Amino acid sequence: MRRMNTRQALIAAIGLSLLAGLWACTPQNQQLPTPTVIIPSTPTETPSPTPLPFTPTPTPLTCLTRPGQIKQESLTATKPAQEFLIYLPPCYDQMTDLKYPVLYLLHGQTYIDDQWVRIGAGTIADQLIISGEAPPFIIVFPDDRYWNLPPGPGFGARLINLVIPYVDANYRTRADRDHRSIGGLSRGGGWAAELGFQHPELFGSIGLHSPAIFVEDDQYLVKWIENIPAETRPRLWMDVGDRDTYLSYLRSLEETLTAYNYLHEFHVYPGDHTEGYWSRHTEEYLRWYVEGWQESLP
Repeated sequence: MRRMNTRQALIAAIGLSLLAGLWACTPQNQQLPTPTVIIPSTPTETPSPTPLPFTPTPTPLTCLTRPGQIKQESLTATKPAQEFLIYLPPCYDQMTDLKYPVLYLLHGQTYIDDQWVRIGAGTIADQLIISGEAPPFIIVFPDDRYWNLPPGPGFGARLINLVIPYVDANYRTRADRDHRSIGGLSRGGGWAAELGFQHPELFGSIGLHSPAIFVEDDQYLVKWIENIPAETRPRLWMDVGDRDTYLSYLRSLEETLTAYNYLHEFHVYPGDHTEGYWSRHTEEYLRWYVEGWQESLP
């Protein structure tokens, strides 16, 4: 086949463009007039081709590769103020249409709201979320530093009546029991047991990590468990070190749970009642909480 020269190609292109324009402006059944093609003189330079329109290529959010943020909050409705740290997952500020499950993690006696952060909760949450192994979620670390002062016994009421409503009103949470969990270590585990069993309508999962059950709560535990309808019982996890001073009591509590057919996980691991023990299991704890949300997320 004979190749067109530049002049012939230009003529053909002009003819096709005229035909296309006439077709767009003419009714389908109307006979098109035969176009008159004017052949220009030989051009002295070749016209530049019309650039194609730019089509943007979707770019992944860079925040998906960066850690989340931890903020300090202080609620002054009570004296002293109720403080807490809050972990917000990667891309929280950018992905403004998303709502998130919330995990409340309570620290141990003599410590403050940063204990869970120090043993790795925020860092591990980042790893699980950025790797895609967990949906993004929020963690709240309430402060119970006044445990041995007059405000101490009121911590549970402040958490239920002040902190949770504030977090749901000011952060994009999934404000229902299936997407709200509570857990604690040592004294925080004692609070998690008391608040979780008394408020099953608020929490879908309860995590008791070497829990120091309050002496005054011991007589009520069975009644709290009995009062929760079987179909609304929160998921339950309990673990303890094999050298923990609370081991014997927690074995007894586990037998009570079994006697009442309360589905739960009970783990006895090597270790004692220390941050070293809890830090070795923090990732396992978080994966367990995440597992409960994954069952209910769309």
